[in-house]
Amino acid sequence: MPPAFSAEEKARITALLLEHGQRLFTSQGLRKTSLEELMAPTGVAKSSFYLFFDSKEALYLELMIQQSAEVKRKVIDSALLSADDPREGLRRFLHATVAELSTNPLWRRLMTHPEEMQAVARKLDPARVTAMNDNPVTALSDFVADRTGRGELLAAEPAVIIGVLQCVLLVPMFAERLGDPASYPTILDLLIDIVAAGLTPRKE
Repeated sequence: MPPAFSAEEKARITALLLEHGQRLFTSQGLRKTSLEELMAPTGVAKSSFYLFFDSKEALYLELMIQQSAEVKRKVIDSALLSADDPREGLRRFLHATVAELSTNPLWRRLMTHPEEMQAVARKLDPARVTAMNDNPVTALSDFVADRTGRGELLAAEPAVIIGVLQCVLLVPMFAERLGDPASYPTILDLLIDIVAAGLTPRKE
């Protein structure tokens, strides 16, 4: 029979799982992280994990939920939606997201390994995932679908446009391969300008 934990013990163990889970998920990913590793710092049996979270995926989602509001504020509200012109909005979004990914390892992991969020969605109730408050991924999808429908973005499937944006966000991972490090900011700025212009053709 699983042990009974006091409220204080539950709070302590939950905090440890969240802290340790973030470190493991960002360093080795969802699939390679085991329950043994997650539970190691708590000092209690592996089977007790399910008293705190239904699955590894539920823990992963909880970590995303904790950060999603602040990430959305930075990359969606204060960047993508801060300009009436969708071209300028995309420019600001890409710059803000590159900055966020440089300091937020969990969101960097999500951007570079989107299959992990897909695994979360498969394991959990999809409605819970898509209804996550202040979800920047959903907000970006809504923006692209809306502006494509208005003819303000290139006539392409929204998933294709989002894929192009994700390609830009992968560039920082290979910055050291782009020659002189001093040129990297200029390269990134020019790439963002080119992509934003290419996705938002000017009307005659």
